[in-house]
Amino acid sequence: MSRAYSIALKGDNMSKPRSESDKHQVRTAILIDGGFYNKIARIKYGAKTPSERANELVEYCYAHLRDKYEHRYLYRIFYYDCPPSEKNIHNPLTGKTESLKKSDQYKWMTAFLDELRHRRKFALRLGRLSETQLHYSISFEATKKLMSGSISLSDLQQSDFVLNMEQKGVDMRIGVDISSLAFKKQVNQIILVSGDSDFVPAAKQARREGIDFILDPMGQKVSPDLFEHIDGIRTPKFKNQAKNASGTA
Repeated sequence: MSRAYSIALKGDNMSKPRSESDKHQVRTAILIDGGFYNKIARIKYGAKTPSERANELVEYCYAHLRDKYEHRYLYRIFYYDCPPSEKNIHNPLTGKTESLKKSDQYKWMTAFLDELRHRRKFALRLGRLSETQLHYSISFEATKKLMSGSISLSDLQQSDFVLNMEQKGVDMRIGVDISSLAFKKQVNQIILVSGDSDFVPAAKQARREGIDFILDPMGQKVSPDLFEHIDGIRTPKFKNQAKNASGTA
């Protein structure tokens, strides 16, 4: 190593934040796996109204744009999810048929998606729920109690049942958008908020096209072998108080 190069390295203190004019300019797209985000957000930030959850999501995305060494310019936020089902479904506890369209979850999700449609820089990519896979089942915790004999079938309550839903077309839309953003050179960086590994083939393709690919698992553990297919893992510092308002989910 030459002496001049050695001096340059010593003088380059990467621990100090750069000024805005010195930061590297990056055009960033943020992709949100909606089902994953809402599940983790309920645990971390509590139940909220559709408007509150939408505001929270906007703040969370913009927290990703704040970086010490890069000036990240938002290209667009892509949100992937499924609209709620309107199907009539059999309730195994009551023995009656109920309309999911009348449920609180249907009303909340419909209002939440409508909130996002009106937010700047948001693009909704909606798949669909599989009608054949939509059914109630006994929760894992209730099943353990049944197997241990601590409760009997007659002790089951509605809270012991979960509604199983299978999304169709969501992962495909994420993959298509990653490939399109990469091939068309629309962005320099993609941040994916997800806990799924199905994105790996698209991520590998994007990196071959020169895209800086960052995964945000929202603090959840990811498989060690994912690290070789991405450029980094980052969950932004984000403080948001949990609320327990009416009409929350």
